[in-house]
Amino acid sequence: MDRPARVAPLALDEQLCFALHSASRAMTGCYRPVLDAIGLTYSQYAVLLVLWAEDSVPQRELGDRMFLDSGTLSPMLARLEKRGLITRARRPDDERTVQISLTEAGRALREQAADAQQEVIRATGMEIDELFRLRDDLQRLASRLREDPGPASG
Repeated sequence: MDRPARVAPLALDEQLCFALHSASRAMTGCYRPVLDAIGLTYSQYAVLLVLWAEDSVPQRELGDRMFLDSGTLSPMLARLEKRGLITRARRPDDERTVQISLTEAGRALREQAADAQQEVIRATGMEIDELFRLRDDLQRLASRLREDPGPASG
């Protein structure tokens, strides 16, 4: 089905970037009540998601996976460490590598944080397979955008 021609192609509501931004803010808002109750920001929750899956990762790998530079990631890790949820330590086999690991307190938050996933599923009103398709489409879009070298300079 063809879409009708748009009168204002530069209108805010016609922009994919704004639709993604708006959806991202709404999605983060769904997580907020559960995360506030356990004292985490969404970004801290994302760090813990990686660690709940792997228990321990090099800081550089964590930053790469989250698409964060060390200037953004380091202060966040410092706050998590201060709360006793993670540890940061130089690896004995490679002093250049800082290893990020969960503490018992960090592991204990996993069950409480699992409520956030259920709240998001409920709030979307979407079936699980729809959510997985949407996630996959967004991951594919992000990957393509990261791979695009941009306009050719010439």
